[in-house]
Amino acid sequence: MERRVGTVARGLRAPIIREGDDLKKIVTDTVLGASASGEFTVMDKDVIGITEAVLARAQGNYATKEQLAKDVRNKLGGEEIGVIFPILSRNRFAICLKGIARGAKKIFLMLSYPSDEVGNHLVDIDLMYEKGVDPYKKVLTQKEFEKLFGKSKHPFTGMDYISYYKQLIQEEGAEAEIIFSNDPKTILLYTKNVLTCDIHTRERTKQILRDAGAKKILGLDDILDKSVDGSGSNSRYGILGSNKATEETIKLFPNDCDKFVDSVRDEIKKATGKNVEVLVYGDGAFKDPVGKIWELADPVVSPGYTEGLSGTPSEIKLKYLADNDFAHLNGEELKKAVSDYIKNKDADLEGKMVSQGTTPRRLTDLIGSLCDLISGSGDKGTPIVYIQGYFDNYTK
Repeated sequence: MERRVGTVARGLRAPIIREGDDLKKIVTDTVLGASASGEFTVMDKDVIGITEAVLARAQGNYATKEQLAKDVRNKLGGEEIGVIFPILSRNRFAICLKGIARGAKKIFLMLSYPSDEVGNHLVDIDLMYEKGVDPYKKVLTQKEFEKLFGKSKHPFTGMDYISYYKQLIQEEGAEAEIIFSNDPKTILLYTKNVLTCDIHTRERTKQILRDAGAKKILGLDDILDKSVDGSGSNSRYGILGSNKATEETIKLFPNDCDKFVDSVRDEIKKATGKNVEVLVYGDGAFKDPVGKIWELADPVVSPGYTEGLSGTPSEIKLKYLADNDFAHLNGEELKKAVSDYIKNKDADLEGKMVSQGTTPRRLTDLIGSLCDLISGSGDKGTPIVYIQGYFDNYTK
């Protein structure tokens, strides 16, 4: 019988994961249990996604504000620090800002505008245009910003992040001064010690600051890149990708993700004889058209994945074939012609017209984004996502 269903993604309910839990066993048991209940049959090239949050939790990769503050003091001197280009997030950055402020006497907090790196807006772009403000040239103090635009208010949360971040710094015993600029070099008018908090542009920002004569330059990836007083750490990403765990602790991005996904793949192979693919996923990479948020607050969508998930899709556009090469065909004749074309398509379609309009992104970014949408960020209780048919095409 001809298959009528293509890609299917299922969120699998799992136990609440605690530090020290054997996550490999939990994932394997969850998948096999769902399969045994009749939900699906494990097949070759199925994909298992595990959210980074439960892997980091099982690893116990946590740090306190004080451990974070100690690392900041040791690396940046504990006096005046320029903290530039943070994202606007209570979950992602606020707890980190508390630790950073605890490790300094004064924070010059420089915010990008009209929005942060991932699309959280401080000011409406139309209002900025109306006021004649060029954000690539104009440097503003907090007083000047609020005189022009009024108090900032996030469209979804209602948060005034300017006042909120300033308050957090002051509560940790540091003096706070807010600046608005999109030029990294602006901060050097205030201090030569800089912690750049951007995520995806951090290396470029560091280079600009080095070239401009900054004294000490660190990114969030340089904080807690090694354990401090027994803290968790991440040698590659530091506190990038971290989340608030409690009022005093953060959960860092997980470690050894490649080893973990390979171990899950091997366990499934042992139990079923099937070769599945496995990835750890964090934030998806997609943009909200209303809130304008890009979503990707993690340094990567997937910090670890099995070898079969490397690369990009190699797909043709069905409607292109239907409207061009086979415009003269209909019905079964059209179906057979398209199927034959797909079966004999080139392995590399880069630059070919027949692939125009397909999604030119890495598989891990596409599949990780799908996983993030399926599992959500709330109370669904499905930190494991099981995907079937992703690598199928019209001929299967």
